[in-house]
Amino acid sequence: MTRPAPPADLRPIDRLIAIMARLRDRADGCPWDVEQTFATIAPYTVEEAYEVADAIERGDLADLKDELGDLLLQVVFHARMAEEQGAFDFEDVARAINDKMVRRHPHVFGSETYGSLAEQKEGWDRLKAAERAQKNGNKGESESLLDDVPVGLPALTRAVKLSRRAASVGFVWPSAREVLEKLDEEVAELKAEIAAGDLQKAREEMGDVLFVVANLARTLDVDPEDALRSTNAKFGRRFRYIEARLAERGRTPAQSDLAEMDALWDEIRAKDKHG
Repeated sequence: MTRPAPPADLRPIDRLIAIMARLRDRADGCPWDVEQTFATIAPYTVEEAYEVADAIERGDLADLKDELGDLLLQVVFHARMAEEQGAFDFEDVARAINDKMVRRHPHVFGSETYGSLAEQKEGWDRLKAAERAQKNGNKGESESLLDDVPVGLPALTRAVKLSRRAASVGFVWPSAREVLEKLDEEVAELKAEIAAGDLQKAREEMGDVLFVVANLARTLDVDPEDALRSTNAKFGRRFRYIEARLAERGRTPAQSDLAEMDALWDEIRAKDKHG
């Protein structure tokens, strides 16, 4: 028997929680939703976060509203599965983040004062470190500075966070010049392995190169994911220019050659430079 959706006059968040509970109902919910687990939903959660970032990058606020809703659905989905296991529910999730925000902003909700944004960041880092130590202590585990850097982060982002943690205790190249020298060293090692034909070692050296690039990004205060997204967009725009010019000549890229496409690439690069 079909049941109506939760009433539209509920608070929107309460209605969303009720909708998810209905979808997960093993008697008459949605078979797909019922069979999901934390592990199967996790990739969708990551994907929705990227779609939020994409809407922001494009400056599309209407799309951002929709994508934030999709991301919120992921939070509700995970919370519902946890509630079914008796672990926690959505209210617990909201309560935990409320408490964390108050705790980490003693200069807003308490008597702490900071003289600059740099001091505020240092205070934030100290509070996070204390929370990390307490969490590890409760688990009976030894504490590492790197313990709570999530493994599931994009690799470049995680590399920046790992190197930032190490830098916080002085394990860091002094300046961008030293990082660039290390990058030259790693690139030379990559070239050597490629020349030797050892693809497995070349793969390892490629990882080393990318890790140093992430360190350089941190040193320059550049988000490597953001920088690469911008370059991806630029490449896409320039390649579409090549496709369009070739189409005017009655050809596709597959019917062209590198020399012709390279000339068109230089053409759009020159136009970009001269605005």
